[in-house]
Amino acid sequence: MTQASLEALAASVPDGALLALPPDNSLPSVALAKALMRRGAKGLRLLGVPVSGFATDLLIGAGCVAEVQTSAVSLGEAGFAPRFSAAVKAGTILLRDATCPAIHTMLQAAEKGVPFMPLRGVVGSDILAHRPDWRVVQNPFSETPDPILLLPALQPDVAAVHAVMADEAGNVWVGRRRECATLAHASRRLLVTVERVVPGNMLEDERLAPGVISATYVEAFAVAERGAHPVALLDEYGFDAGYVAAYARAARTEEGFRAWAEEHVFNRIAREAAE
Repeated sequence: MTQASLEALAASVPDGALLALPPDNSLPSVALAKALMRRGAKGLRLLGVPVSGFATDLLIGAGCVAEVQTSAVSLGEAGFAPRFSAAVKAGTILLRDATCPAIHTMLQAAEKGVPFMPLRGVVGSDILAHRPDWRVVQNPFSETPDPILLLPALQPDVAAVHAVMADEAGNVWVGRRRECATLAHASRRLLVTVERVVPGNMLEDERLAPGVISATYVEAFAVAERGAHPVALLDEYGFDAGYVAAYARAARTEEGFRAWAEEHVFNRIAREAAE
């Protein structure tokens, strides 16, 4: 585990990587997504765990994405994700449709080191026609017909989350969002942005330890204040509905998205550096 700059984290994500991002209600690193835009990342294969939101739409709009595997992409109350919708209609990205339980199951298989895991509830749905990598088999423990779905293990190249804090030992605190721990365990690499660094070792604090991802799973972290904005971060700050609504209006067109990105992703960094 190392502490690095935000731009160094973005530089360490190779083009074409399978990049896993949690949904807008579960600690996505919007700061890292913006840094990847500034880096000019290409060919990323995004995995929504299990759905996708603001950060995914930014990366698609910036031309950083070749493929999206997710259960849904939306901006919540602001409606459909405009750059995702435009890319699907134009055929510029590959969409691999999934379900929330299926994505979690595939990650759990990778977490446990097994090649696949079974799942009920999807058998008979139309989605199977579009997922040849998902296989329906007869339950070998049943003496009567009992089809069950087998899902292959899914191991992201990189997972990115935004946590409230890291400590001096490199542990990161995700609070009640324990699904981020499954993501950390399943992925080859975990990159984390945090609001702040605190002294000590949170694993030694009985109150904090249950919400901690051990430094064992963290490759690197960077301080990025308000790095989840405009989505909420636990009890730190709330969802910025006005910001997202303004983005949704601007990003309805490619020209509007470019103007928004120039102001909020590129020029803002230049202004801050000048200050």
